[in-house]
Amino acid sequence: MGKKRIVTKGGEDISKIEEKIITSKTKALTKQLEKGRVYIKVSYNNTIISLTDLNGDIVAWSSAGILGFKGPKKATPFAASKVVEALLEKVKRVGFKTAEVYVKGVGPGRESAIRSLVNQGVEIDLIKDITPVPHNGPRPPKVRRV
Repeated sequence: MGKKRIVTKGGEDISKIEEKIITSKTKALTKQLEKGRVYIKVSYNNTIISLTDLNGDIVAWSSAGILGFKGPKKATPFAASKVVEALLEKVKRVGFKTAEVYVKGVGPGRESAIRSLVNQGVEIDLIKDITPVPHNGPRPPKVRRV
């Protein structure tokens, strides 16, 4: 979809309209959030970190691709730590202090993301691995008849 055009009526400034749009997008960040959940999804290709409140509503999120990392550099531990810094910069004014951390996936940025959270001053209550594990695998192929 393209950009929506806003028709201004009678001297209403475009800057005021932009302010309204910006405040409507950041309305979720206006309430105080001292405790929340941090979901870290790490793969061999990217690192995605989401911050939610205790109900599961997403407050902010960030990824290595958004920060400008390209290709295999997105999956590095350095990129994971930078993603955490960018996420906490977004929610700095909310008052975020304690977190439950849920880690999903296998990749080099798992430990680095958690360490970066601690170094940024977030108190961690819980670290849980929610990586899906197959318990029987797919059905084996039928026997080949020649």
